[in-house]
Amino acid sequence: MEINTICVYCGSSPGRSPVFRAAAQQLGSEIASRGIHLVYGGASVGLMGEVARAALAGGSKVTGVIPKTLADQEVAFMELDDLIVVNSMHERKARMAELADGYIAMPGGYGTFEEFFEVLTWAQLGMHAKPCGLLNVKNYYGQLLAFLDHAVLEMFIHAPHREMILSAVDSIDLIDQMAAYDTVPVKKSEWVRAMEEKNGS
Repeated sequence: MEINTICVYCGSSPGRSPVFRAAAQQLGSEIASRGIHLVYGGASVGLMGEVARAALAGGSKVTGVIPKTLADQEVAFMELDDLIVVNSMHERKARMAELADGYIAMPGGYGTFEEFFEVLTWAQLGMHAKPCGLLNVKNYYGQLLAFLDHAVLEMFIHAPHREMILSAVDSIDLIDQMAAYDTVPVKKSEWVRAMEEKNGS
């Protein structure tokens, strides 16, 4: 799969460990080294600012998408190639998703989780075929991945849909996985129908 633009979701906080900041810088540098365009949330703070600055320093084009309410609080990264100011979080997410060929979630909080799982859900429903990956720095997402395996065992997530989530501890490996990604053929609606037939038999 050709990856020309990657959307990165990550924290507006730098996190407790300097490892997170270093990983954001590595991701931005790796994106730039491959000539990939970065799309992210448009802030100048936390991991968001780190990944954007590293991508810019490496020569990547960087687009930020930020709601007006946050831009007005002076967290917007004004030195970006392209800063898109929108009216709402819903518009922000839709624009970021539209612009990207793939999605990466770094460590972050509620917003990062919600953004990542939204695009993942769209993939599960067959609304797009773009790769979705977790950059599992310092095993930040280890317990989440284990919980998702539990959800598969309890038959709330179809095993091929669990495999939609790419993960790696290193940005080089993760982007390589995204470039090699192949679409999962089974849509959720087909799996749910099969489960209902099985349980009703």
